[in-house]
Amino acid sequence: MARYTGPKTKIARKFGEAIFGEDKSFEKRNYPPGQHGNNRRRGKKSEYAIQLMEKQKAKYTYGVLERQFRNMFKKATAAPGITGTVLLQYCESRLDNVVFRMGIAPSRQAARQLVSHRHITVNGEKVNIPSYQLKAGDVIAVREKSKSLEAIQNSLNNASSVYEWISWNGEKMEGTYVSIPERLQIPENINEQFIVELYSK
Repeated sequence: MARYTGPKTKIARKFGEAIFGEDKSFEKRNYPPGQHGNNRRRGKKSEYAIQLMEKQKAKYTYGVLERQFRNMFKKATAAPGITGTVLLQYCESRLDNVVFRMGIAPSRQAARQLVSHRHITVNGEKVNIPSYQLKAGDVIAVREKSKSLEAIQNSLNNASSVYEWISWNGEKMEGTYVSIPERLQIPENINEQFIVELYSK
């Protein structure tokens, strides 16, 4: 399936924040991209432009394409609860995102690759669909044959983030998706209300 494979720093500069994680290039040039860089006059953005930018930021952050994102929004609209919050919870419940959150992979893109290459199991079964929606209580583990992979070992050694809705057992190299995170527990800087307003037009 098509994925964005272009320069990540350029996208991060567009949004004014390092949405793909730590980025030394972004730190050096944390102003919008373009021929005239910081000197270009930028008029006040319209309401639509702000809403569109927020949607694009969410899509790039979670590595989701437009059709997938729209389908998640439709599901979130039909589900009980606040639509914007439910939409982010669907994004957080994706298998590739949880693999990244657990520290098994250093980025969501790397996590997607691990899942696609069958290195990850859910409740003991091999799952190779990055968009697989996890439920509370699901056990995510590194496949036995893949535990010695250098990329996974390096990522786990460098992992430092701890999330309340995820538990991790380093010895077994498996974790549990304990519960669906509340909005306050999701660290991403996304204004989901703008996305709801955009799709509701």
